[in-house]
Amino acid sequence: MNLLLLHPHQHLHGNLWRLDERQCRHVRDILGLTEGGSCRAGIVGGGIGMAQIESRENNEMRVLFNEDSHPCPPLPLSLLLALPRPKMLKRILIDATSLGIKRIVLINSWKVDKSYWQTPNLKADLLREKMLLGLEQARDTMLPELVLAPRFKPFVEDNLNAWAGPGQRILAHPGDYPPMPGDLTEPVTLAIGPEGGWTDYEVSMLQQQGFACHSFGARILRVETALPALVGRVMRLP
Repeated sequence: MNLLLLHPHQHLHGNLWRLDERQCRHVRDILGLTEGGSCRAGIVGGGIGMAQIESRENNEMRVLFNEDSHPCPPLPLSLLLALPRPKMLKRILIDATSLGIKRIVLINSWKVDKSYWQTPNLKADLLREKMLLGLEQARDTMLPELVLAPRFKPFVEDNLNAWAGPGQRILAHPGDYPPMPGDLTEPVTLAIGPEGGWTDYEVSMLQQQGFACHSFGARILRVETALPALVGRVMRLP
C-alpha cells in the first residue's frame, strides 16, 4: 500500500477522517506511525496529500488529511481484453489499474470458457476491490471505467466504435503482421485476446471496426505477462 485511499464514508468532518481496520494495521504495523506521524493519502476520485495521525485509541485511528496535489495523469490507452481465467483476472485488473488505464472492456471470445462468466469474481464489489488495490499501488485515486461484454458480436457491431473513439486501434495478434508500434503518446485502443489469440472471425470483425493487426514476436505469452509488456511497448508511460 503506497497510498492511504480514503473513501467518502470515512469522512467525519472538516479535514478529519477515520481509517478502516486494514488501513489501521498498515499504518501501525508496516509504517510504524504514532500520533503526529504522517504518510501519503488520497481521496477516491479526488486529490492527493498528506495524512497526519491525529489520534490512535485501541483499534481506531483518525487522521487529518490535507490535499496538495493531483494524481498522476491517466494513460491515454483504452483496453479491450478477452475475459481471462478468474484467477488471472484479479492480478490483471490490479496491474491494468496501476498502469493508469482508465477504460477497460472485458469481452467474450470463442476461446473464453463459458464458465468464466459465471465466476463470483465478476461481482461488481470484487472487481472494484481489485482496482482499488491497483490505485493504492500506483498512488492514484481515479477508478477505471469497467464494462463487461459477455456477447462479442453485439458489442463489436453496436458499441465498440463509439467506445473506442478517436485514435489508433491496435489488435495484438500472433502472425506475420507489422511489429507493434512504440512510444505512443496519443489515444490508443489496444485489443488483447485470449492466450490462443482471437479467431479469424473475431479478427475480421475487429478489423471492420478499424483495428490493425500487429505482432509482438513469436512467443505465445500468458495474458498476465502480455498486458504489461504490451503497454510498456506501445505507450510512453508518464
